[in-house]
Amino acid sequence: MIEKRDFYINGQWVAPASTNDFQVIDPSTEEPCAVISLGGQADTDAAVAAAKAALPGWMATPVAERIALVEKLIDIYKNRAEDLAQAMSTEMGAPIDMARSQQFGAGAFHLANFVKAAKEFEFDRPLNADSPNDRIIYEAVGVAALITPWNWPMNQITLKVGAAAIAGCTMVLKPSEQSPLNAMIFAEMMHEAGFPPGVFNLVNGDGAGVGSQLSSHPDVDMVSFTGSTRAGTAISKNAADTLKKVHLELGGKGANVIFADADEKAVKRGVLHMMNNTGQSCNAPSRMLVQRDIYDQAVDTAAEVAKAVTVGNAHEEGRHIGPVVNEVQWNKIQDLIQKGIDEGARLVAGGTGRPEGFNKGFYVKPTVFADVNNQMTIAREEIFGPVLSMIPFDTEEEAIEIANDTPYGLTNYVQTQDGVRANRMARALRSGMVEMNGKSRSAGAPFGGMKQSGNGREGGIFGIEDFLEIKAVGGWAAE
Repeated sequence: MIEKRDFYINGQWVAPASTNDFQVIDPSTEEPCAVISLGGQADTDAAVAAAKAALPGWMATPVAERIALVEKLIDIYKNRAEDLAQAMSTEMGAPIDMARSQQFGAGAFHLANFVKAAKEFEFDRPLNADSPNDRIIYEAVGVAALITPWNWPMNQITLKVGAAAIAGCTMVLKPSEQSPLNAMIFAEMMHEAGFPPGVFNLVNGDGAGVGSQLSSHPDVDMVSFTGSTRAGTAISKNAADTLKKVHLELGGKGANVIFADADEKAVKRGVLHMMNNTGQSCNAPSRMLVQRDIYDQAVDTAAEVAKAVTVGNAHEEGRHIGPVVNEVQWNKIQDLIQKGIDEGARLVAGGTGRPEGFNKGFYVKPTVFADVNNQMTIAREEIFGPVLSMIPFDTEEEAIEIANDTPYGLTNYVQTQDGVRANRMARALRSGMVEMNGKSRSAGAPFGGMKQSGNGREGGIFGIEDFLEIKAVGGWAAE
C-alpha cells in the first residue's frame, strides 16, 4: 500500500493540518492501492498564502527564465515516464500501454507546445505603429487555483501548470482525489526543476472541501477547472462573490456526422474513438449521426467493431480498454444503458453488467445503441463510458439541427468527401472544436467549448493568454 499523506506547500512536503485519510481504489481490482490525505481549510489557506507571497517575485522573473524552467521540467518529465504511466494505470484504470503512450505523451506534447508558443509571443509591445507612446503589457492574472480531473490527469495538469507558469502566475493544484498519485509525482518534478518555493503548491482534497475553499478564497485570483458541468456551475457560483476569473473545461456530447460519401473507415474510426480511454473523454464522439442511405450498413459495422473491442486489466499489456474509474461511475453507466433499453433504443452490442469473464473490477461492455432519437436520455446526458448512440438523418440541415440540439458544445466531427460541405458544416456546428475526416487539430490549436461545455481555451498561446491580464499604458516613455 502506497502512503502519500503529505502536501507540497511552499517548496516542501508538509503533513496535513489534521488527519483525514482517503483510500485510492485500483479500478481493475476494486482494492485500495494508496492512502492520501484530504486537506482542510488550514491546508488550503497555507497553500494560497505561499502562492500569494511568491507572486511578486515570480511575476518579476523574466519570461525567458520562466520558459527555461518549463524546458527543464520537460526533460525531467520524460525521465519519469514509467512512474507516471504506472501511477495512472493503477489509480484511474488506463491500460498500461495506453498510459505510456497517450496519457503520458499528452503532457510532454502540451509542455513543448507552450514553450514554442511563448518564445514567439510578445508579452510587452507597442499598441500599433501609429501609437508609439501606447504600450500593451500582458501580465499574470495572479494566484491561480487549478482543479483537475481523473480521466486525463497529466493532460489536464500540464495544460494548466505549463500555461500558468509561463504566464507568471503562482498556483495551487488540487488534483482529483480519485487519481492523485500522478500529480504528486508531478510535484516532485516541479521541485526538481527548481521552481521557486510557493510558485507551485499541491493540496489533495475533494470538490466539496478543498475545491470549494479554493474557488471562494479571497486571495485566489483565478480558477481553472476541468470536470463536470454540474461542478463547473457550482464553482462559478462560488467564485462570483470575489469576481475572480473562472476558466471552465466541462462536459460534452459530441456529434459525429457521417454522410453517405464518407470514407470507408469513418464508422470504424468513430467507434474506436468513442471507446478510447473507456469512453471517459469529454470530447468523445458519443452521438453518431448517419445519413440514412448508409445507416443500416453503418449500424452493422459499428456493432461488429464494438464487439471486437476487448476489455482487460489495466496492468496487463496489450490493446484493450480498461475499467471505468470507480463504482459510482460504473453504476451511473449501468443505469444509463438500462435507460437506453427502457426508452426503446435498439441494443446492437454490449449491454448491462460486466463483460464475460469478469466478476470484479469496474469493467463495462463496449455498447452500441441504434435507432436512438435525440430526445432519449442516452442522447442528452454525458454517459462518460464506452457507450455509443447512433441516430439516422436524411439531410444536411437535419444533421445540423440534431447535432446542435444539445446543451453542450465541445467537439463535433464531420465525415464527408465533399470539401465544400465539410467547411459549411464546420461553420454551422455550435462547438468550440470541429474535426473532419479523422484529422485531429494541430499542435498549439486551442481546446475548449461553448454553451455548457465551458469557457476559455487551453493549449498553445491561447492557453497562456487565459492566464494573462492585458494592461494598456498611455504615455510610455521611449527607452
